[in-house]
Amino acid sequence: MQRIITGGDIVTMNPAREVLVGGSVVVDDDRIVAVGATRALLAEYPSATVFDATDCVITPGMINAHQHLTGDPLVRSCIPDLLPPGASIFEWSVPLHGAHDALDDEVSASLAAVEALTSGVTTVVEAGTVAHADSVAGALNTIGLRATLGVWGWDIEEGPFTAPCDEVLDRQRAVVEAYPAGGLVEGWVTLVGHDLASDALMAGAADLARDYGTGMTMHLSPTSSDPERYLERHGRRPVEHLHHLGVLGRHLLIGHGVWLDDLEVELILQSETAIAYCPWAYLRLGQGVCEHGRHADIVERGGRVALGCDAANAGDSVDMLRTAAVASGIARDMRVDPTRFGAHQVFELATIAGAEAIGLSDRIGSIEVGKQADLVVHRTDTPGWTPRGDVGLQLVWGTDGRSVRDVFVAGRHVVESGRVVSIDVDALAVAATEHQRFLLDRTGITVPHPWPYVDAQ
Repeated sequence: MQRIITGGDIVTMNPAREVLVGGSVVVDDDRIVAVGATRALLAEYPSATVFDATDCVITPGMINAHQHLTGDPLVRSCIPDLLPPGASIFEWSVPLHGAHDALDDEVSASLAAVEALTSGVTTVVEAGTVAHADSVAGALNTIGLRATLGVWGWDIEEGPFTAPCDEVLDRQRAVVEAYPAGGLVEGWVTLVGHDLASDALMAGAADLARDYGTGMTMHLSPTSSDPERYLERHGRRPVEHLHHLGVLGRHLLIGHGVWLDDLEVELILQSETAIAYCPWAYLRLGQGVCEHGRHADIVERGGRVALGCDAANAGDSVDMLRTAAVASGIARDMRVDPTRFGAHQVFELATIAGAEAIGLSDRIGSIEVGKQADLVVHRTDTPGWTPRGDVGLQLVWGTDGRSVRDVFVAGRHVVESGRVVSIDVDALAVAATEHQRFLLDRTGITVPHPWPYVDAQ
């Protein structure tokens, strides 16, 4: 089936970064087959179904390189705000994840996918806390979100899904083989990371990713805790230790990388290891990004960085435009320099540069012939778009994901007029509320309310 999306201002993110004013995109099945002038393409493809995007802005689908699809979405805004370091993880998140069953995972991932798509995010790298991969993959395929997927991977400490090294690697291998590269859902090697993996697991996971030609992701150094533990245990900081083990490289996407020293930054750059940067999470959790974050420096030195939104109780919102804005603001304010890291550069991290960081820039991240038809149509009949100015400034500083009207993933129309069409969203909301109650009951966790809740029915 051929479709021509006509009349919008196309933010191509091609090598020239062209914006085609009033242009059109031709999609054949899952691929982009033409991008250019509307009159010429209408004449060339007279039998194509016309989708009118007049006066809209059309962008590539955005990439979220670090997102927890299970656990947190069902308990959004339940974990207290004012907790000491580590408490939100070990007193809340870990018990909640441990109590998840397959249906919890499915409902949670569905909820996260709907939120992502309706804000213009078409690709998500799952951060490594899925228990039931098949349930999650089924939900993502049904809804139409492109994603990489793994399962819990750790072999140190006690907790849900902890296992010996060989068993963890076998579970990783099973997901990678079940969901090979090229599909809408693609298996990746995923570790919890931090200091929760033995050297054998770290090295084995890297070998597994290289052997299968897939990606690997893990958490590292969002706070000072990982450097402290690595120095205590190994006499080396985390990135230096991964270098010593042969784990670094283009296959690896590190979640966070906030507390890096000069040597670690050099090793990241030399090895072409990528980083998923989740600025809202570090601000929300008070993790020191404004003092210690080096992400803009790494980008400016040619490093591979993508943006992420993290968890529903950390970054909170799966909104890449909001994330891009705060990433730019932090970088400029840290140096008191309004001439660096502006809107156009951070939008690259949300699209083509982010796609390159996760190893998928041959398929996604820009609107070019031959790429997957992952497209977002933004409405512009709102105050934030009126009157029209520079499209890059308005995308990053002037609006957010609420301007998204329609979304296509691999040519499939998954969001129409701001609503996901592949599932019953109202029924999902009811199910999510029920599963939140089930999950809290199973764990025995009670949500505190600093303000008194008074029954006023």
